[in-house]
Amino acid sequence: MTTPRLTRRSALFAAAAAPFAPALLTRPAHAAAEMMGATMPSFNRFKLGGFEVTTLLVGSRPLENPQETFGLNASPEEFAALSEANFIPADMSQNFFTPTIVNTGSELVLFDTGLAPEAITGVLAAAGYTPDQIDVVVLTHMHGDHIGGIAGDAGVTFPNARYVTGSVEHNHWAGAGNEGFDAKVAPLSDQMTMLDDGGSVVSGVTAMAAFGHSPGHMAYMLESEGQQLVLAADTANHYVWSLQKPDWEVRFDMDKATAAATRRAVFGMLAADRVPFVGYHMPFPGVGYVEAMGDGFRFVPVSYQMMLNG
Repeated sequence: MTTPRLTRRSALFAAAAAPFAPALLTRPAHAAAEMMGATMPSFNRFKLGGFEVTTLLVGSRPLENPQETFGLNASPEEFAALSEANFIPADMSQNFFTPTIVNTGSELVLFDTGLAPEAITGVLAAAGYTPDQIDVVVLTHMHGDHIGGIAGDAGVTFPNARYVTGSVEHNHWAGAGNEGFDAKVAPLSDQMTMLDDGGSVVSGVTAMAAFGHSPGHMAYMLESEGQQLVLAADTANHYVWSLQKPDWEVRFDMDKATAAATRRAVFGMLAADRVPFVGYHMPFPGVGYVEAMGDGFRFVPVSYQMMLNG
């Protein structure tokens, strides 16, 4: 057992503090405050060349028993091991819903609309926009959490917008007898521009076929002043279970084999070219990179890279 060494400096500090010790021990706490609850920002904005990109968090909710949704073809042991290796629980996950606004300098383009009009308009207001400022609404696909905010009881949410979607996607849902599509999207069909792979939304925004999650699911490439960003929508639905294991099946992927092949193709390209992406269900702010890792990919969240573009 050793005796602590008392240096001249520590002795001086001890002597200086001694008169205050009783007061420090007996002083009542006056700074107690109620717990405020966890919070998260509702929008995140950054520059991409001459574009300004804003991701919008319209909702977030926990998901119990996530293997009922992700990794359907994995064993419980495999699912648990991958979760533990990434410091996340295997029995609970958190889902995020993230539309994106792109200001090209001449037009304001909104990609997907969230679950309900009140959610998207509330976040737009927080980010400094009004619904009547939206020039173009792009629907990456027709699942309810992407089309829900386009219209409601009060009518259309974006009164001055034109609408863009993939032709394959629209044609499928037009004949599917889907209540959400029929109520919210079908009445706008005459105002919609239909795109195929490689079609242009506006200058610098190009459609990329990313089929599988839905029959005509689209991603979009943004290019401005030599910089690129992909809006990947639901190409991957979880930053670990869908990226590190791209062949793991997802309950909401309508064509599971095609969706897996699409994940490999899209994220293989992003990894090779080091292009950032926005994922609709990635942890907010939803922006990151991927690197090839083993038989899949590792999600690398952005830190300050996008701040250097401003």
